[in-house]
Amino acid sequence: MTKPEKKQLNRIPKQGKIAGVCAGVAEYTGMEVWLVRIIWISGLVLSGGFFFVAYIAGWFILDKKPDSTFDKRTGGMRDHWNRFNNEQDIDTTVEVKTKVWQAGEPPRQALKDIGRQFDSIENRVQEMEGYVTSNEYTLTREINKL
Repeated sequence: MTKPEKKQLNRIPKQGKIAGVCAGVAEYTGMEVWLVRIIWISGLVLSGGFFFVAYIAGWFILDKKPDSTFDKRTGGMRDHWNRFNNEQDIDTTVEVKTKVWQAGEPPRQALKDIGRQFDSIENRVQEMEGYVTSNEYTLTREINKL
């Protein structure tokens, strides 16, 4: 049994508007980035300088999220809605949001992404079947037996 990965709070400058603090908080809490930004702006307006100081502190204290673990769902800065462009993405998990504030995809878009994954899998299986039933495969197998 594998241990679940421990969540870490990091900045994500590639998704952020200024330093990526709100994007990091959104990923950590599982909320949409736009909602975290609205909460931060509301807090900034209503509390005076506390939220400004907290953002600056987060900018300096939080580490940048390494590119190797950068949001595997969306693959970084690739287009969120067209993320299954190559066949390497067929095993990517599709996360569906059930509430408006949650991170993830709307159900219709998730269904389209899953359909693209199945199409990609079908293409790979057809390519394998084509190779296994070809004369090249038979010849290579016979040569390897020698």
